[in-house]
Amino acid sequence: MSMDRIAAAHVLEQIASYLELKGENPFRVRAFRGAAKAVLSVPRELSAALADGSLAATKGVGPATLSIIKELDQTGKASMLEELREEVPPGLIEMLGVSGLGVTRIRTIHEKLGLETLTELEEAARGGALAGLPGFGPKTSDSVLRGIARLRRGQAFRLSHHAADEAAILREALERLHGVNRAIVAGEVRRRNEVVREVVVVLVTEGTPAELFRALGEMAGVDEVTGSDERQVTLRFASGTAARVIATPPANLGTVLVQATGSESHLQALAEHAASKGFTLNAAGLWRGREFVATPDEAALYEALGLAEIPPELREGGDEIVRADARTLPRLIELSDLRGFLHCHTNYSDGNVTVEEMAHACREAGYAYVGITDHSKTAAYAGGLTEADLARQWAEIDEVNAKRIGIRVLKGIESDILADGSLDYPDDILAGFDFVIASVHSRFQLDSAGMTARVLRALDNPYLTILGHPTGRLLLSRDPYPLDLEQVFTRAGERGVAIEINADPHRLDLDWRMLRRARAGGAMISIGADAHNRAGIGYMAYGIGMARKGGLTRDEVLNAHTAAEFLQFAQARRGR
Repeated sequence: MSMDRIAAAHVLEQIASYLELKGENPFRVRAFRGAAKAVLSVPRELSAALADGSLAATKGVGPATLSIIKELDQTGKASMLEELREEVPPGLIEMLGVSGLGVTRIRTIHEKLGLETLTELEEAARGGALAGLPGFGPKTSDSVLRGIARLRRGQAFRLSHHAADEAAILREALERLHGVNRAIVAGEVRRRNEVVREVVVVLVTEGTPAELFRALGEMAGVDEVTGSDERQVTLRFASGTAARVIATPPANLGTVLVQATGSESHLQALAEHAASKGFTLNAAGLWRGREFVATPDEAALYEALGLAEIPPELREGGDEIVRADARTLPRLIELSDLRGFLHCHTNYSDGNVTVEEMAHACREAGYAYVGITDHSKTAAYAGGLTEADLARQWAEIDEVNAKRIGIRVLKGIESDILADGSLDYPDDILAGFDFVIASVHSRFQLDSAGMTARVLRALDNPYLTILGHPTGRLLLSRDPYPLDLEQVFTRAGERGVAIEINADPHRLDLDWRMLRRARAGGAMISIGADAHNRAGIGYMAYGIGMARKGGLTRDEVLNAHTAAEFLQFAQARRGR
């Protein structure tokens, strides 16, 4: 097995971008983008899927894209992409990643100023040439400069779900190599960081690393193998992905896996703790004087140092070693602890499943209740629900519940928080919901005082149950809006409003670093998937990762409680 799925999807995405910049038919552009997504969803090697015809039968893969994938499989290249690269400067593709610039503006920049690289664009924005173009101006230049800075930061990272998918595919490929007993994903993916700089995989082998590393160079899709020492190498793939691979014998797995998982600050503190106990801990192993201490698993390493085993999510250089030494680490929440599935959209607004389909899917995923929260009427861009729409949806929810399909469906809404802090339904409508999520979806440019006042007023609304994606961030593409979170946490605690961890891997908002502060302010935490389809149900795992990194237990998460307890929480403040 190889990384060819990711490489193929990357090629198809590049073709789509080049076609878009050339002004090709938008339906053709969308077809290539759809095919890229379809390829990533194929649950097996592309070579095998090509051979048995299952790839040709995959929805979203048409004759043109299938031909390109066949060429990639046979030659490792796509002649269409090579031709497009000759026709379109590659720097224009990079400009597509700058927020605020679309295809039309990039074409204008290229035609009027002759710019072909991101560096040239940055110089034009700083020097005033960009602002001089019709329809641009100083504000656009400032926005472009911020977008370029954000893009450069983002180029060093990948979103957690993309990195996790890459790591899983690589792990499967490596585990099939001769001489590999086990392959374990480590690094930031294992610590469940929201963005990932590097994919790391540990191989357990009883053979020599040199022989194993030679085999890595023969894997399909691998462009380059570079070694930093005799224990580890870096693989670079045709897709542009890089991964660090570390080999270890079984007797040393625990120490190597801890080292490969990180973080640097955790490892530094752990090494200092080891030294205080008379040990030496380094990348090569654990030693007591000149005596090598076998650590076949991580528990053995932590036990040798007198510590409780520390979950990977907590290894961020906080107080985890002190708490492990005192045996006061929390029992972190697990995905299986969740009883309720919250924050999901159906075809009543911008989702693509019916109420009943979402209910069945959530029941199959093990949930006891699901809270349907389509967009409210102000969100016209997302098909927000009018009062008449609500009446039809509530009737449909009653019908689904009457069928007793094994899951309870709750009537919720994701109500827009308007600029003045009010919600966009009157109280008599809000009173009809079982619970209300309220979120900011517009006017992000308010200053900190204005945005804070806006959110605080929303928290005062007695019908509000959960504050959705509290800071509005989109990872690697949009910064959080300015907000005094301490005031928000305190007000939420006083009013009995939960703060959401939005589990969409593009958001993961609230930031895990803020969770203890939110709890200190008295706020309960809710985990919401923000699912718009069946696949979105899986987002809850990413929300759980954030909750665990924030040290949360089952009791601190609202939808880890029963439906009755959840409804009691939602109704409690309405009578105040």
